[in-house]
Amino acid sequence: MLTMKDIIKEGNPLLRKVAEEIEMPPSEDEKETLKDMLQFLKNSQDPEIAEKYQLRSGIGLAAPQIGISKRMIAVHVYDEKGNLYSYGLFNPKIASHSVETTHLEGGEGCLSVDRDVPGLVPRYSRITVKGTDIDGTEVKLRLRGLPSIVFQHEIDHLDGIMFYDRIKEDGLEDDMVLPTS
Repeated sequence: MLTMKDIIKEGNPLLRKVAEEIEMPPSEDEKETLKDMLQFLKNSQDPEIAEKYQLRSGIGLAAPQIGISKRMIAVHVYDEKGNLYSYGLFNPKIASHSVETTHLEGGEGCLSVDRDVPGLVPRYSRITVKGTDIDGTEVKLRLRGLPSIVFQHEIDHLDGIMFYDRIKEDGLEDDMVLPTS
């Protein structure tokens, strides 16, 4: 079971590295790691388990955050309508995005960052993500709202980008550039 001691913190050079593609099909170890990542998020959102194991609540996790420089993310988040987006993905990519941007009013946080970082983080309002799930199925997700922001945050981790790298001093800007991968 993953716990907070498995989460590496800002300053660790692995968080600034571009993660490696996963060769398809993924190995059993890679599948297990992705399942563990998703289970961590579920556990962190369960008040009893979170308290017992001292877990900070999380809605997204990227493999580099647990010291594995591979392109894997897990997301377990509800949208504003109560729909659950629970995915473990290998090699996720943003296939398309809106021109319009959005942000979380309170700013973003990160399991690898143990401090509050004030500032608005511009994100695309709508994205389409492609990747491969734990069962080896190609998925294509059209996302908006909080799920869109979470997927962008986690995919950034795969490219060595921290959320605070995107904070603009003079507010939000429309000239966001997606990392090429």
